[in-house]
Amino acid sequence: MNHDVLAAELHGLRERVAGITDTLIAANDGVLILADMSEGIDTEVISALAAADLGIARRTSEIAGHGAFRQAVVHSSGGYMAVYAVGSLALMVVLGDEGLNVARLHQESQPALERINSILSAA
Repeated sequence: MNHDVLAAELHGLRERVAGITDTLIAANDGVLILADMSEGIDTEVISALAAADLGIARRTSEIAGHGAFRQAVVHSSGGYMAVYAVGSLALMVVLGDEGLNVARLHQESQPALERINSILSAA
């Protein structure tokens, strides 16, 4: 797996969407693959919690009959956390400040997710 290419995808997303503060990619089981996060953030804990969030959201989507899960967004008093499915293999977490344009994030993340999925599938 080419971590440099994955890192470039995360960096590119941060460049294209103002307000992104941190990003990571993890396996569906919460094992961290790559993180670009601030020093004060425990990447292992974020990975594990995001995997739990992904699992619950996927199951809820299935039960509700809404098809395949794509994303979940949490809006907190200090910013945002978005969890995206990366195919069936992994997840991507994006943290952002209050200025994050969520619509722009969703638009820009789709091509990045496809490329990340291709990179992970080839590994």
